[in-house]
Amino acid sequence: MYPEELIAPMRAELSDVGFQEFKTAEQVSEHLGPNHKGTTFVVVNSVCGCAAGAARPGVRFALENASKKPTTLATVFAGNDREAVEKIREIVLPYPPSSPAMALFKDGELVHFIERHHIEGRSAKMIGEHLVEVFEHFC
Repeated sequence: MYPEELIAPMRAELSDVGFQEFKTAEQVSEHLGPNHKGTTFVVVNSVCGCAAGAARPGVRFALENASKKPTTLATVFAGNDREAVEKIREIVLPYPPSSPAMALFKDGELVHFIERHHIEGRSAKMIGEHLVEVFEHFC
């Protein structure tokens, strides 16, 4: 686990724009359970450089520019929110564990998933523009 004081600013980059933090498997299960309605966008946050340089800024870009947005924004932090991260990873199978990663759920079904290898080497703007298209299509 990373020291909380180290990751607090990384958490804040998402919580400051409306993301709720899921820290337990129960929180994930309660929200994404069989009665899930609407759209939920989950970001598996991370300390890595591609999370800092592309993933989080790309998410913020998308939220600033999309006309349609998910009804719920949620995040889990890889390396700290272990139970919650494990539950998200279980739900998105057969996708392998990946952080950072992004998942969009609609009415309880996974409809779009972005793995780390889709984030690495891409700019925040490229990721953000992609997310705008995803939100427009599914939200």
